[in-house]
Amino acid sequence: MPHISFLGTGLMGAPMVARLLDAGFSLTLWNRTPDKAQRFADRALIAASPAQAVAGADVVITMLEDGAVVDQVLYQSGAIAGLRPDTLVIDMSSIEPATARRHGAQVTQQGGGYLDAPVSGGTRGAEAGALSIMAGGSEVDFHRAAPIFQALGKATHIGPVGSGQLAKLANQAIVGITIGAVSEALLLAAKGGARPDKVREALLGGFAGSKILEQHGERMLARDFEPGAPARIQLKDLRMILDEARAEGLTLPLSQRVFEEYRALQASGHGDVDHSGLLLELERLNGVRLSSGTGEEDPKEENG
Repeated sequence: MPHISFLGTGLMGAPMVARLLDAGFSLTLWNRTPDKAQRFADRALIAASPAQAVAGADVVITMLEDGAVVDQVLYQSGAIAGLRPDTLVIDMSSIEPATARRHGAQVTQQGGGYLDAPVSGGTRGAEAGALSIMAGGSEVDFHRAAPIFQALGKATHIGPVGSGQLAKLANQAIVGITIGAVSEALLLAAKGGARPDKVREALLGGFAGSKILEQHGERMLARDFEPGAPARIQLKDLRMILDEARAEGLTLPLSQRVFEEYRALQASGHGDVDHSGLLLELERLNGVRLSSGTGEEDPKEENG
């Protein structure tokens, strides 16, 4: 089995590392905050630097916050120069498609393979090995990565390098807009006197049913905004969506509106809540609080 160097053991990276270790892969780990990698010290090697992590790896996986961080950690730092010929680099971070293409070209020039393979499914999906993996790159590299992807979830080959990131942008547009729709729908129902928990239960059986309504609707009713995917990351992804749209000459009014709502959520100090916490911004705007089941609203001061 290939030896994997995994860079980024945060909210998403840690459960992914656990899945790979459970599947029998040998790993070298690096993280900007060393303690987050040290939790695996009894099962994996811990590298002191990205360059040390990359040296000798058969596969390098990055799961970092954004394109700027990936660029700095692996490319601007010079760590990528230590890549062995035929090493496969799999970037599972969510980054700009143009950045993925640039990174892919650099890896190819050094004789390596490259896939941009962002994921959807949040921490729950990562823990369960049920991530949706959207891969851009060659068919050959996609097949090389298949055993790794199998341990993490279901992978789909989208097309050439950069297309995995385009699929992730499409995913995040749907996720962000749908979280906004679920927030508005539950608050509307509660304001009119319906029990929002029962409204959610009824809607799950119809055309409005979705994983967002199922999982994030449940979070909203329980007021469980511990981050599985932080709102600031959703904001970052929406910004990338709008940047890509402008580059392609497109106007995306729904994405633009939801971007503004997430930007207001972050400005109010809630950038690190789960992205389902967009409900908090809607509550602030209306001066009400969604209850879990009575249909009554509480004062906005109780939002927390």
